[in-house]
Amino acid sequence: MLSTTAPTRHDPAGPRDVRLLPKAHLHLHFTGSMRPATLLELAAKYRVHLPEALTGGEPPRLSATDERGWFRFQRLYDIARSCLREPDDIRRLVREAAEEDVRDGSRWLEIQVDPTSYAPHLGGLIPAMEIILDAVESASRETGLGMRVLVAANRMKHPLEARTLARLAVRYADAGVVGFGLSNDERRGMARDFDRAFAIARRGGLLAAPHGGELTGPASVRDCLDDLRAARVGHGVRAAEDPRLLRRLADSGVTCEVCPASNVALGVYAKPADVPLRTLFDAGVPMALGADDPLLFGSRLAAQYELAREHHGFTDEELAELARQSVRASAAPEGVRAGLLADVDAWLAS
Repeated sequence: MLSTTAPTRHDPAGPRDVRLLPKAHLHLHFTGSMRPATLLELAAKYRVHLPEALTGGEPPRLSATDERGWFRFQRLYDIARSCLREPDDIRRLVREAAEEDVRDGSRWLEIQVDPTSYAPHLGGLIPAMEIILDAVESASRETGLGMRVLVAANRMKHPLEARTLARLAVRYADAGVVGFGLSNDERRGMARDFDRAFAIARRGGLLAAPHGGELTGPASVRDCLDDLRAARVGHGVRAAEDPRLLRRLADSGVTCEVCPASNVALGVYAKPADVPLRTLFDAGVPMALGADDPLLFGSRLAAQYELAREHHGFTDEELAELARQSVRASAAPEGVRAGLLADVDAWLAS
């Protein structure tokens, strides 16, 4: 566990503080970024009954490797999402997510959202999108964190809805949207069913970042590459089971947004040491560590780097390279990326 005390400068006798390591955060879901205390306050405000799994002060026990377990995870997520009903709730969530990221050393955040989930309370799809983007702009200005949005379709819904979202995302490509994703249970809905939506997004200049290779195996990652032409893959850890796929990812430079704590929390791997971070890294597959849904999994960005250090023996030099990989895979402007990469070198030299 990370200390809650303020970070200090590196002690030459010990490892550097990963919270001081500049990094980009490329896999964080909107509702899942919420602080537990904020959820409790909003639930009280709207008189939403929260199950004990969301009120016990500890991350809920989840196992999503079977459909029943995934349904429970999704139900908890949906209950939390139902507590976001007003523009002020959206602004609060985004500002607090930015504050948490800054505390963990993030200098660039691409937060992932399906605006259809919030549209019923916010006056429709376009008003919801504009409220979210306005909140992101304000939070970025207030905290100094570079922030952008990745619009994600739900693979449990009809591909026509994904095309609508892709067009919406392209419409706001100059107003903070940088990518298009595909989330939810990858065991449902074939990737190729969403190829037209991703084609719309790519033509509009957005990067493709679908989920794959978490709940199902390497074939899911290949589908993301072949059918959706992914530039990044959300999770992608199951690629470790296929050496040829590892070589393909390394050769093509496709980044896997790896979320170690959530992989364990959802039962994909039994313990942190089982997450194939070392296999991916040694194969040359670019990675961007992410927190996924801290509300449900109990840890934020810096903890993922600590996990790599404690359970996989990553040195400070290797952690710095992970941070560089996250920056290179981001949609940050070239000048921002150059500055971040220089700051990573400065952390390593401290």
